[in-house]
Amino acid sequence: MWKSAGIALLLLTLGTASNAADLAVTIDGARNSNGSVAAAIFNSDANFPKAPPFAAFRMKTSGGPVSFTVHNLPPGKYAITSFHDENDNGKLDADPSGLPTEGYGVSNDAKDFLGPPQFSKASFDIGDQAKAITIKITY
Repeated sequence: MWKSAGIALLLLTLGTASNAADLAVTIDGARNSNGSVAAAIFNSDANFPKAPPFAAFRMKTSGGPVSFTVHNLPPGKYAITSFHDENDNGKLDADPSGLPTEGYGVSNDAKDFLGPPQFSKASFDIGDQAKAITIKITY
């Protein structure tokens, strides 16, 4: 799906922008401790949910929630995708029909019937105040 920025928890520190805010993200729902949880942050409809993302993260899972924080995020609209990469191959695996075989989640629990959700359904606003969101991985 997209390459990770590393295996350990990463904290992205962007240049200090006026009115920048921190975004705390929790990803919950990994069904076991195999592999990693990957997440990508998108700031445009043009590249959602494909690469390249605005930022990408990969964290070892313990079977419980994993969290990361993005510091000094410029104000704007953002959407996040995540998946439980159980076999640590760096991609969201799918069956021959294209349906995911690993758990995944999208901000706002956005879903579409025949494909990935639209940016408008998954996006949320970041202003000048810290924000926290939780993404639920489903299988």
